Amino acid sequence: MAVSIAHLGPSGTYAEAAALLYANWLAQTTAQETVLCPYPSIALSLRAVAEGTVPVAVVPVENSTEGSVPMTLDGLWELGSLQVQWALVLPIAHALLSHATVMETVRTVYSHPQALAQCQEWLETFLPSAHLIPTNSTTEALQYLKADLTSAAIASQRAAQLYRLPILADAINDQPDNCTRFWVLSQQPSPGGRHTSLAFTVHDLPGSLVKPLQVFASQGINLSRIESRPTKRSLGDYLFFIDLEADAREPAVKKTLAELADNTQTLKVFGSYDVLPAEVRGKG
Repeated sequence: MAVSIAHLGPSGTYAEAAALLYANWLAQTTAQETVLCPYPSIALSLRAVAEGTVPVAVVPVENSTEGSVPMTLDGLWELGSLQVQWALVLPIAHALLSHATVMETVRTVYSHPQALAQCQEWLETFLPSAHLIPTNSTTEALQYLKADLTSAAIASQRAAQLYRLPILADAINDQPDNCTRFWVLSQQPSPGGRHTSLAFTVHDLPGSLVKPLQVFASQGINLSRIESRPTKRSLGDYLFFIDLEADAREPAVKKTLAELADNTQTLKVFGSYDVLPAEVRGKG
């Protein structure tokens, strides 16, 4: 039976490109057949896995230019049952798609908020008067371009090929080394690996964040990322996402996580995992 992989759609998104890379790797290493299942939002992709509709989702978690993807982090915390199986890194090269013949006639630009932000300087330089409209994905608005010759969308060159749309400008992202890290998530236990991701809340007391961080420092565990997100319960109430360079299966790390649980209010460990080999990476 083929493995269904949820991802942000419609077809042509960077999330689909990441899902295809994972599917190809799965086929090469396990001979497992796969089928891609596009969803209209990241939240729905995550929920599909949490509810057992599909076994796997591939979702963006962090961009090198714009940082973390809040919808992924919030969904992972709220659902609580998902585990990271793998990470993969996808280089992101944005293009401006439009039926306009010259740049000066473009009045509206559609795209996902992350893509708009990753091209902010370019847009301010070449389309300073254009109205920027956020969409649920980079491909959501492509179907409207043919009816409006003054509109454009930021998407991938692959999307331009799939939808047979002209590329008005390419390589428009502000940072040439722009890339996004994706997670492969499922309800299966994480396989273990050199990276561990977790999140926690702390008690509303002075020094409440210092104690959890001291737990890692005392064990010599390096933190590669720490980020706060509002709990949405009240103003000033936060939860903290942390990435460790350690495997949660190791006895010393298990001991550290047990001590961490004693110094936090709520602790959720999303699993230990590795990054897929570089040969499976590619441009979306």
